[in-house]
Amino acid sequence: MGRIMEEKTSAYFNEGLESVGERLRRCTVQVSDGRRGHGSGVIWRADGWIITNAHVARGGRRTRVQLADGREFEAEIVAKDRERDLAALLVDARDLPAAEIGASGALRVGELVLAIGSPFGIRGAVSTGVLHAIGPVAQAGEQSWLQADLQLAPGNSGGALADAEGRVIGINTMIAMGLGLAIPSHDVEQFLRRVLRRKAAA
Repeated sequence: MGRIMEEKTSAYFNEGLESVGERLRRCTVQVSDGRRGHGSGVIWRADGWIITNAHVARGGRRTRVQLADGREFEAEIVAKDRERDLAALLVDARDLPAAEIGASGALRVGELVLAIGSPFGIRGAVSTGVLHAIGPVAQAGEQSWLQADLQLAPGNSGGALADAEGRVIGINTMIAMGLGLAIPSHDVEQFLRRVLRRKAAA
């Protein structure tokens, strides 16, 4: 009986992760300027706002994004915060599959986390690990980072770090000391609010 219960629990857990992964794929985009490879981005709002890393949005004022359903859009690079390595993109589209945003301030070390992006151009790849620590990293300035023990590769930059429920809790940015570093969703929300205020005032 114990073995059967273990198998059922494992199957239920795997099915849950598959469902979470699929939901995350829908809100993840591939970002490309056509010359320097690919990065990732997260549909932060259904009215066309996409968040990625500033080092992914390397073009001048425009870049291209491809959604999980194959649609492609030219995106305006509205704002960058190079110090925090964030960029806000805007596409002319509505009713996009936006991410559910989680509260990065409520996270606990040891939680299961998932990263999704386009490592080496492979769209929608998912890796799993645990939240290793939260706080500054010596090689990455004084800002606070979500430090995750999971596998990242070129192309994951700008993609989502999510909790086990599929809520986006950060934006994956770099690898340091073998850990994936992500910008907490709280910082991303503050950045986007500043962008929206400036755009409304313009």
